Amino acid sequence: MEAGTDITPLPGPFSLGEGSGRGRVGDKMFGSAATAAGLLILATLAGVAIFLIVKAIPAATASSSELPQGKTLVGYIAPLVFGTVLAATVAVIVAVPLAVAVALFISHIAPRRLAMPLAYLVDLLAAVPSIVYGLWGIFVLGPAAVGVMQWLDDNLGFIPIFKGPASATGRTMLVASLVMAVMIIPIVSAVAREVFTQTPRRLQEGAIALGATRWEMIRMSVLPFGKSAVISGSMLGLGRALGETMAVAIILSASGVVTFNLISQSNPSTIAANIALQFPESSGIAVNTLIASGLVLFAITLVVNMIARAIIGRTNVQ
Repeated sequence: MEAGTDITPLPGPFSLGEGSGRGRVGDKMFGSAATAAGLLILATLAGVAIFLIVKAIPAATASSSELPQGKTLVGYIAPLVFGTVLAATVAVIVAVPLAVAVALFISHIAPRRLAMPLAYLVDLLAAVPSIVYGLWGIFVLGPAAVGVMQWLDDNLGFIPIFKGPASATGRTMLVASLVMAVMIIPIVSAVAREVFTQTPRRLQEGAIALGATRWEMIRMSVLPFGKSAVISGSMLGLGRALGETMAVAIILSASGVVTFNLISQSNPSTIAANIALQFPESSGIAVNTLIASGLVLFAITLVVNMIARAIIGRTNVQ
């Protein structure tokens, strides 16, 4: 090192002096606020779980004669769990491909003057109240689907989900699932679209330069880059579908059966819809039973989110 060389750290925010070692006041305040916010979320989640567990204990320890319909707690909740998972699964299967297609159209295919208004319209679907979707489903989609369900019964009745007999009113699990699919499309589409637009230009231009078509470029560059976003959006949509209440309560003609038949008049109910319909007239141990079913729904959504985080983590590592 030459004599007289000055290596004194420059003043300013990037100085390595004594002040940066202790941390600035703003950094400490931000760190404390972020930590407090994270702990508050965990405390709230724990509080909800403790409340549900405490309120569900009386139902778990009661005899079947004390519970609604004279069933055991498992016998009461199991059909509701089945209906909840079935409706949400069908909704996600329908919604995710459509949402991804909409996101790709807005981000990579539509002209700019059309893409922005279309994105706003899709996002506005998330602001429509679920009660409105329920009314649309029972008065518009349900009657319109009667002919389709009859065709499915006549031509695809050998498949268990279309076994029939087809409902004459349209108040079926299929219609309820389609309505929920429409409700979660903007959620999945918004998450996927934001990540698709962040795909590095060099990857897209490189694929085009190598002779790839637009679809091949999307398949080789955009979709792999946005895989974690599609999974995240799908899990958010699944969570919305699992907890949907009013739309399902209005549309579904529930009878408490356990069946994979999507077009019949007899359908299983969902946990959220059952709570909404039964809670106003319930008292005593019946309320504890409904809260116990809510605890099961809470556990299902928690497990779904944990699985989603694990899948996203593995995707990011790869």
